[in-house]
Amino acid sequence: MSLTVSAAGRRIISLLDANSFVEIGGQVTARSTDFNLSAAQTPSDGVITGYGTVDGSLVYIYSQDASVLGGTVGEMHAKKITRIYQLARRTGAPVIGLIDCAGIRLEESTDALDSLGRIMKSQVMASGLIPQITGIFGGCGGGLSILPALSDFTFMEAENAHLFVNAPDAVEGNSKDKLDTSSAEYQLKQGNIDFAGTEEEVYAAMRELITMLPLNNEDEGLMGENADDLNRLTAGLKDTIGDAAETLKLISDNGLFFETKPGYGNCVVTGFIRLNGYTVGAVANRGNVDVICAKGAEKAAEFISFCDAFNIPVLTLANAKGFANTECTEKLMQKAAARLAYAYADATVPKVTVVTGKAYGSAYILMGSKAIGADMVFAFDSAEIGTMDPKMAAKILSDGADDAALKETEKEYTALQQSVTSAARRGLVDTIISDADTRKYVIGAFEMLYTKREDRPDKKHGTV
Repeated sequence: MSLTVSAAGRRIISLLDANSFVEIGGQVTARSTDFNLSAAQTPSDGVITGYGTVDGSLVYIYSQDASVLGGTVGEMHAKKITRIYQLARRTGAPVIGLIDCAGIRLEESTDALDSLGRIMKSQVMASGLIPQITGIFGGCGGGLSILPALSDFTFMEAENAHLFVNAPDAVEGNSKDKLDTSSAEYQLKQGNIDFAGTEEEVYAAMRELITMLPLNNEDEGLMGENADDLNRLTAGLKDTIGDAAETLKLISDNGLFFETKPGYGNCVVTGFIRLNGYTVGAVANRGNVDVICAKGAEKAAEFISFCDAFNIPVLTLANAKGFANTECTEKLMQKAAARLAYAYADATVPKVTVVTGKAYGSAYILMGSKAIGADMVFAFDSAEIGTMDPKMAAKILSDGADDAALKETEKEYTALQQSVTSAARRGLVDTIISDADTRKYVIGAFEMLYTKREDRPDKKHGTV
């Protein structure tokens, strides 16, 4: 069957390098005969599988064909996908799944359910070994929605794709007209996907991400020659700290920044940049939002864990005065903050932090401080590091004093406990830098840390 005949085939052609796709299992058809299934035409059993390249790098791919039994998952359909995962794990190459599916194949009942479970297990076994990327172009509901959640990154076509556990009309008190909980817009805000756009935009974004990721957890990850000046000054970087995405673009080679989950956890920015040709994971406080929220902490923790699994160094730009003080945050913040602390402390990859603004209290600790594992910490000469805002500290330290005494205490506290100099004197900051020198200091630190090795206690895994 020509790939151009079906939407599933055309998606593969659109995503991979020209003429690079090699199909595997093209002659497979459904094996079940229940409900007269043997009379149906089931070419490739509703999923096209094989391998090809993206920018010259090997990837494995499956693309569900909704024109064949709705692209439903059955026994042989799942066998083809798990076969792709088997090969990907053996050869150390990413898996890309393109989903367009009506769900479990009813004609195959428990065989189909068992088969879906086997796909899930394949994903779990591959997690942390090879990158897994999912694109959703049609239906992805019920148990199928677990597949993108088990992936590392998920992309979604904005108009025709639907992602849900329960359909919008099945959600108690809701209807699709009231709130389409299956839409790309909704899923982006919930942090379940990383990107939404037209099919063409999805292909372009997926290709960009794939070229920035290592092929597997043992790949050194060199991504090509760097045409940008390693000593390029980043003058004016302070002016961008209200928008951390812009700050990261200024630091990165040629302004490249791929943001992950941009619609979720707005207090924190996460994504990939390049420094001297190498991919670096970046975590930064938003800037114009100078507190940490629960969603942002969860997003950052998940991202750091991915980077650590694939030996991607982590750069942190710290600029947070505390925690968000909403009821939602109060319910979720403790566990989310613990997971963020755990992710930083547990990660053994090189970790470099730049304090760009105000870093106060526990928020300072959580944003890649030396206490929880940063290898190198830099700070702008205008940065502030301390327990809390100096005015608040003065009120506590000089309770009942007049205004003049409060101002004097505030001034003394700032000099002794709040300035970046006082933090540097205690060894909490390695070097005080100007914003213009940020890029060259960060690149130098990561080059120095390239051969970093770190021993950890002998245990199966943590529990946070």
